[in-house]
Amino acid sequence: MITKYINKGLLLSAAVFFLASCTPDTIDDEGNGLTQTATADASFTVTKTSENRYHLKAVNDNNINFINSQWNIDYDGFNNGKNEIDIFFPDAGTYTIQRNTVGIGGQVAGTANQTIVVPTADPVAGNIIQGGRFDTPDEIAKWTILPISSTGAQWVFANGKATIVASNSNQQAFYQAVNVVAGQKYSIDMVASSATALEDTWFEVYMLNSLPAPGNDVTGTVYRNINTWDGCGKTAFGGKVSTIGCNSSKNGGVYTATATGTVYLVIKCGGKTVNSLSVDKVELRKTT
Repeated sequence: MITKYINKGLLLSAAVFFLASCTPDTIDDEGNGLTQTATADASFTVTKTSENRYHLKAVNDNNINFINSQWNIDYDGFNNGKNEIDIFFPDAGTYTIQRNTVGIGGQVAGTANQTIVVPTADPVAGNIIQGGRFDTPDEIAKWTILPISSTGAQWVFANGKATIVASNSNQQAFYQAVNVVAGQKYSIDMVASSATALEDTWFEVYMLNSLPAPGNDVTGTVYRNINTWDGCGKTAFGGKVSTIGCNSSKNGGVYTATATGTVYLVIKCGGKTVNSLSVDKVELRKTT
């Protein structure tokens, strides 16, 4: 009996010694799976599936060196997605498509881009707004400044964008007249960006039957909204307002025409500190 207990004790001691001898004195983080060490092919094919519609597919979608894909369609910002996506361009133009392969820890493992030339606009979903990209003098001429505050806020059309600088709670708007059909629904969207945080700032988009006199505020239903009191714009941002905007009651983006005729799409912004909020790719499209 004594020998039996001694043998068990020896075995237990040996096991403890073995485990201790296998434990390293320091932790080596090499190969811990937290660092991307290999590149991954980001190339992709573009196949036209019908007018204005295209299918994008990763060339090497089984590469073990990446976890997922990020797609940036016409500089609207990278979004996580699958290795195959379908895209629709309702407007004629030249578009840049970028793809990133994303590896361990969210690190970019590869990048590639292609351009797509769309020859004609879609007859139904085409953009009703003219000059929504602010790229040429002719496009900029489609827009008109609407003064609200006498000083302290100014929209400037340059470098392919409309950019406002505002301070001391001053504001300014700009607009374009468009023709609509009674009962028809229209979706409103645009890209907005700011390299710095906004302070006590409001950015609002309206559809008005008539314009206020210069020097008077713009009021009515808000269809797109970026507002620091609602929680957005407090850090640098960029992307479609439908995505980055806040307060769903003011960011629905769908306007229903009450009568056939001329209405005005109005974009207004002001605030305590607005260093350089920019707008691009303004869209107004028929929807169901």
